[in-house]
Amino acid sequence: MKQWIMTTCSFRPLLSIHSTRCTLLSVVFLLVSVLSADVSSAKEVGITNLIVTNTKNDLLLYLTVENSFPDTVIAAVEHGLPTTFSFYVVLYQSRSFWFDKKLVDETVTHTVQYNNLKKEYVVTRSWDTEKTRVVKTLEEAMNLMVDIDGLKVIPLKKLEKGRQYQLLTKVRLKKATLPFSLHYVLLFMTFWDVETDWYSVDFIF
Repeated sequence: MKQWIMTTCSFRPLLSIHSTRCTLLSVVFLLVSVLSADVSSAKEVGITNLIVTNTKNDLLLYLTVENSFPDTVIAAVEHGLPTTFSFYVVLYQSRSFWFDKKLVDETVTHTVQYNNLKKEYVVTRSWDTEKTRVVKTLEEAMNLMVDIDGLKVIPLKKLEKGRQYQLLTKVRLKKATLPFSLHYVLLFMTFWDVETDWYSVDFIF
């Protein structure tokens, strides 16, 4: 396919506008090829290390998102494009003879953006007491993005002793906002707008 593109370009009239279109066409096809290869080889995004525990006062959630940073996403982040993970958290109280009672229905977000001038990554976690964190390495930024480490789900005083509960959670990886000239790239970056399945934990308080 690359040979055909180069051959087609070589037979166009030698006008600047045609040359520009030819070069742009080649770049588009190259991007499509690279992105398609990345999508086909990408592993499924999922949740691991899902833990529900508590302090003296609150129910807490811990989890890790896996396979959420394929190479093209890393490249986009390093070019300053924001990437957002949305975490959905739902808590039910189980009831035998009626519909389960929904106690919590919450969405929290993690967003990362690279500041090329300062050579640092800014990570914003909506639920964290330290909402914005600035780190120097991509590895640190990725760790902050994929981990929920102690999200307060609900005060324990709102739970009933001896009752059964179910916590469900899933994660959505949202597309970045690209410059208008690069919007066509989104057509091939489907892994940037995917949701995991629901993961659940059942427990008795």
